[in-house]
Amino acid sequence: MRATLGFSNPVSVLFRALGVWLTLLFGFSWLCAAQAEKPDWCRALPRPEYHTLKRVIPDEPWFEVYQVAPATFAIYEPHQLEETISYLLVGTKQALLFDTGMGIGNLKAVVTRLTSRPIVVLNSHTHNDHVGDNWQFPFVFGMDTAFTRANARGSREDAQAEIADENLCGQLPKGFDRAKYATKPWKISLFVHDGFKINLGHRTVEIIATPGHTPDAISLIDRENGLLFTGDTYYPAPIWLYRPETDLAAYVASVKRLAALAPQMKLVLGAHNVPAAEPAVLAQFLEAVEQVVEGKVTPKSVHGNEANYQVGTFSFRMRNPLPVVQQSAAP
Repeated sequence: MRATLGFSNPVSVLFRALGVWLTLLFGFSWLCAAQAEKPDWCRALPRPEYHTLKRVIPDEPWFEVYQVAPATFAIYEPHQLEETISYLLVGTKQALLFDTGMGIGNLKAVVTRLTSRPIVVLNSHTHNDHVGDNWQFPFVFGMDTAFTRANARGSREDAQAEIADENLCGQLPKGFDRAKYATKPWKISLFVHDGFKINLGHRTVEIIATPGHTPDAISLIDRENGLLFTGDTYYPAPIWLYRPETDLAAYVASVKRLAALAPQMKLVLGAHNVPAAEPAVLAQFLEAVEQVVEGKVTPKSVHGNEANYQVGTFSFRMRNPLPVVQQSAAP
């Protein structure tokens, strides 16, 4: 009865139509505004490479967790610009956590859902986006460098820069306090070195020192399973090589060392964006790095004391002017 009375009145019809039109207009405008507010890096997500990986713990709101090899998990943070990836390697006696991410989500809660084994933490290097949850774990191995010891004291300034609006994609975890966010201090339980081996129980991993990106940068090799974890020495995104702690000559030598290991490997697993690459990429990556440091590549762009170089799909953010690099003849 009310519908019949409403549509029999021309004024009512006009206002109803106007209301629908305004709802559609402002609803569409709101949607466009929301999309426009997304940072550029965020609009490309999810990355298609993840469609081929087996996802576990799908209800976790901050992390995405993927099984990349037997008893090996990539713990990915897609809601923050760095798109950091930490790795959990599980043995029969203990498990090794290679990096602890941003410290925004509760990594320890995720890890305990994946394994009941005791956890040892080892960092690919100690930039704040790789040590954020170190404080949650009692056993943390570290390289014996001044850079490592300084970073173990934590940092508020670096952490706060990571949660600027343009660096976030989606919601922060429930209960997260932006004002209090900092990289908390952690204790180094044992200093380790190149060639140091960690027995996880029917699985042994070995540290490969790969300084350059930072003085304490390492890679991790699981020879039996053919896995090479490269940290920030290689990952499929622009490589940052412009900060004061970067040693470009040491970096080139480290990439040579990894490229020499590639024929023995099945997978290369970097610390950002996408977790799995074919080992052959390291030889191509080395060639690209060498072209840049030998002055054969024109910068794609220059911004003050930084320059961006592009070689095929590889991208490098380096100091400007480019430091002179004396390369060794062999890795």
